[in-house]
Order: sequence, then structure tokens, then C-alpha cells
Amino acid sequence: MELTLLGTGAPEGLPRPDCPCAACAGALGPSARAATALLIDGTLLLDLTPGAVFAAARSGHSLGGVRQVLLSHPHDGPPVEVPAGLPQPGRVPDGRELALLTGHRVRALALDAPGTGYEVAGPDGERVLYLPPGAAPAGLEDVRAPYEMVVADVIGRPDALARLRSVGAVGPTTDVVAVHLDHDVPPGPELDRRLAAAGARAVPDGTTLDVGAYEDVPDVPRRTLVLGGARSGKSVEAERRLEAFPDVLYVATGGTRGGDGEWARRVALHRERRPGSWRTAETCDLVPLLDDAEDGAPLLIDCLSLWLTYAMDEVGAWDDAEWAGGGEKALRAKVVELVDAVRRTRRTVVAVSNEVGSGIVPATASGRRYRDELGRLNAAFAAECEHVLLVVAGTALALRG
Repeated sequence: MELTLLGTGAPEGLPRPDCPCAACAGALGPSARAATALLIDGTLLLDLTPGAVFAAARSGHSLGGVRQVLLSHPHDGPPVEVPAGLPQPGRVPDGRELALLTGHRVRALALDAPGTGYEVAGPDGERVLYLPPGAAPAGLEDVRAPYEMVVADVIGRPDALARLRSVGAVGPTTDVVAVHLDHDVPPGPELDRRLAAAGARAVPDGTTLDVGAYEDVPDVPRRTLVLGGARSGKSVEAERRLEAFPDVLYVATGGTRGGDGEWARRVALHRERRPGSWRTAETCDLVPLLDDAEDGAPLLIDCLSLWLTYAMDEVGAWDDAEWAGGGEKALRAKVVELVDAVRRTRRTVVAVSNEVGSGIVPATASGRRYRDELGRLNAAFAAECEHVLLVVAGTALALRG
């Protein structure tokens, strides 16, 4: 089955008309995107957008063979003019199936937002799922096997991808293509990086894809370390990397700190940001979690700097005499044990840590000791990760991967 993306942008396109934002200013040339529309095998058009005929011609296709036009979401503004020769657009009721003379079968899926999702099965059995902007499936209990391709609003609704993964509709070989791309993320490397972390990709307008071509599916990094200073956005970046995956285990190493109201407010803000499907474990005992292959859920560890504080407390590292009398050796052993667990883990891991070595030199020996040990821990942990990021002013810089 052949799928051509006549457009890959949000309903208003990218750049948006008269929008002065930085993302729109950079969405020029290949980064410019028309509203999303899909042409399948030259016979089925999903969503009719202005300029669809010209978009098809630019990609080397014609709409002359289209036998069915289906709309997936409400269109604001004036009605889109139907080009001469095209059938009138329609919508398949939720749960119903439409059989085309070409051998394609289209099933309409109910969503949690206005609109309709379409599962299209080709004559040879390949299946594509197309979701409209800002929507996720309301139910997929009868999914038989992973789709060969999913075309969806990955940036706007990453939880939709998490739902699909939770029921087996998206698997390791599913090609996830992001569409309805808006000005939420700057085009170019930043967009590609965010999508790759979710196991998805974006393609330019006019791209034709062969459904089931596994070689184009990006590999999701299994171990990632996110570094940054205070309030740099490192925790938000770490959470964003896993929001397209179900049943994430959030490992909070800071504890509750009973009686500390300011800390309680920080913890509450973190909890409110997380998807409702995530679980939370408040512990510094990380090695058993990393070794627990039976659970299998991704781990988000926030953060290693608080884990190090706990580890240094345990070995008495703040006292010079205890440090010299065996505390240093004991701490090194704990770090080696943690790093070895990261090396052998089978789980997807995203860990957060502070980068404190670039600021003011601490005034105390214990403060300098903590700074030095955190630098060593970060370096050792990073050596076992496929991806290492440094977050500065809310912007993630890739150091590795």
C-alpha cells in the first residue's frame, strides 16, 4: 500500500498566516507544511485541504483516480471547495466499516475529541491508522496486531501514542509518522529529536511512503541522561521523552521531607505534570528497579543528584575523618554498583541529574566534595547511555546521540 502525504501541517498550515513567532519564522522552504491530507494508492483521500490538487501534482500524483474522500475532523472557516471531478467528502460513522471497490477497507474509530479516526486496510492486508489533530482513540480493545503505520498528532497528543502502545496497536516495527505539525516545536533538528525520542519521525510534504517499510523506523534510545542547572527545564525534558509511552514508573529520589512546605509544593507540581497512567516510587534503592526485567515499564529517575546526597549520608561522606577512614571507598562501591546496573538493564531509562561543576566553587570542603562526586557520577552514568542531553534555558543540547 502506497501513502502520499500531500500535507503534514496543522489545519492552519505552518507557518501560520500572520504569526510572528520564532517557529513560524523558521518554517520556510522544506520546513513549510500545508494542512495534513493523505492520498492512499491514488484512490482514497483522507481530509480535503485547499490546494490538494496542486499538492498532488507537485508530488507526481493525480487526484483523478480518487473514488472516496473522507474527512476526519471539523474544519473551521469557510468550506473547502471540492475540485471538479472529486466525489463529495463524507465521514464514516464511528464503528462502521466502508468497503471500496479497489479492495481497501476503511473502519471508523471513536475518539476522545471531535472527529473520526480511520483504520485503512489495503488489498494485501497492510493496515494504516490515521488520527486527526488533537485526538486520541477512545477505545481499541479489538486490535488484532500492531499497525504497519500510524499517522497521528504525536506532538500535540503524545498520550495517544501511549494508548496505542498499551493495547499493542503500536509495536517495535510500526512506522509512526507525525502530522498536524504546528508551531509548538521549532522545525528542524529540535523537531526530529523530540519525535525520535517517541519512536516517531516527520517527513516533508509530498513524501510517498510504502506501508510496512521497517528500515525507516527510528530506534528509541534505551538509556538517556538529562543534565542541567536549577530550573533549566531538565525534568520537563525528561518527562517529555516518555509521555508517548504507557505505564511509566517515576522514581522520585528526594523523599517527602516531612514538614517542608516548599518542598511539598515542588513535589505536587511534578505530580500534576505527569500523565495519569504513570506510577510513582519514592526510593533511592535504584539497583533492584533497574534489574527488574519482569516489570518492563520505562523508568524515569529524578534525580541522581539527590540519590548521591542519600548515598553520601549513608557512608558518612560529610565528615572528613569518616571519608578518609573508608567513606570514600564505600561511596565508590555504591556508584559502581549503580553504573553496572545501568549497563545491564533491559528497561528504558531516562535519568535526570544536576550539572553543578560550572558555577561558583563551594566554600566548604564538604560542598566541594559533593560537587566533585556528582561530576564523577554523571560522567560514569553518561558513559552507559546512548543519549546524553544538556538542558540550558529550556533548550536541550544533544551531547551524545
